[in-house]
Amino acid sequence: MPMFDDTPKTPEEAPWMAGLRAARANLVPALIVQGIMLALVLGYYFYPPTTRWLNQLAEFKQSWGYGYSALSAAIAGGVFPEIMRVLLFQKGHPKKANATNLLFTLPFWGCTGMAVDGFYRMQTEWFGAEATLQVVAAKVIVDQFIYNPIVAAPSGAWFYDWKLSGCSFRNIGRFLTAKYYRQVIVPILFATWGVWIPLVAILYSLPSLLQIPLFGLALAMWVMLYTWLSEQRSQPTSAS
Repeated sequence: MPMFDDTPKTPEEAPWMAGLRAARANLVPALIVQGIMLALVLGYYFYPPTTRWLNQLAEFKQSWGYGYSALSAAIAGGVFPEIMRVLLFQKGHPKKANATNLLFTLPFWGCTGMAVDGFYRMQTEWFGAEATLQVVAAKVIVDQFIYNPIVAAPSGAWFYDWKLSGCSFRNIGRFLTAKYYRQVIVPILFATWGVWIPLVAILYSLPSLLQIPLFGLALAMWVMLYTWLSEQRSQPTSAS
């Protein structure tokens, strides 16, 4: 799932270098989320209370289907960042901008959650549900080096850039140019791979019904940490 680096870039900087710089900047939160997810997977296989809790999540996902995927992703990608902004950076005072952000992000992340759910189901049909090294590796490769460059990264970049442009359809064709892909999406891919290659490997090591619930949890943790870092970087520094 792509995330966006908001630190300044120099015109001469190669796109992949910008992505690597973003990956380095987000190394600590990435390791935190990856560590928590790995602990959950180990707990699922070796600690019965964790197994029971995660199996209850799987039953809930089975009952709600795509509705669960949409709701969990919308909460993780849309609601949590705004709650963090209000509590941590707006001193608990909601603003009109928070509601405006939710009008855009809730539908986007809800649709993203359903798309990821459908993609995970297709991966299960293509490669099977067994958590073998061969199956997990095949799913990770297709996920991160086909689905991500073609669907996930471009759709996220297009949506947020369109929102930042004031939802204007003027010059929207630039989103489909090689220059845009090179300058915007390539850095996103490099930044994303450092976080999500280990995460999707962990997700694909779980039973199919648990992959979306744990994807939602990983997304929630990552978005909260990323939002905190982004807001911190955007705060003006006080003069000494």
